[in-house]
Amino acid sequence: MSDNYLLSRYRKTRRIPKGRELFSLIFSRKAPYFGTVRPLIAELRPNYCEVHIKKRKAVENHIGTVHVIAICNALEAAMGAMAEASIPKHLRWIPKGMDVRYTAKASSNIVATAEVDADAWENGPDLPVTVTARRDDGTVVVAGTIHLWVTEKPARDA
Repeated sequence: MSDNYLLSRYRKTRRIPKGRELFSLIFSRKAPYFGTVRPLIAELRPNYCEVHIKKRKAVENHIGTVHVIAICNALEAAMGAMAEASIPKHLRWIPKGMDVRYTAKASSNIVATAEVDADAWENGPDLPVTVTARRDDGTVVVAGTIHLWVTEKPARDA
């Protein structure tokens, strides 16, 4: 998987000062809605991604906690980066659904993770990706699954 374009860019930008911030900004421009939560891709490797978001006024709800939709946005960003960094070259993916449970108040910064088994990448209608969001103290605030549809890439005309 060393020739994966996203992993290669991530590793290159990590070598420079503020590289993770730069990579995260570029990644957010690919899917601009991710930028609303200002995700920081803290760790990216095949089949795993960790995204940090800060608790700030723009992502808070009426009770002063991080809004669950902002958390779901961070979870989808983590899943998207993980999927792009992991999927075999002959396959493509698209999200088809998200099942989440709100388990505690999100009263601090959030760490969102997405993870899948390495052998799970195959053509099929449902690839479940485990997603979790935690507070600074480690308490799980959102847990769930994002379901992906994985298909073969169409043949390219020569």
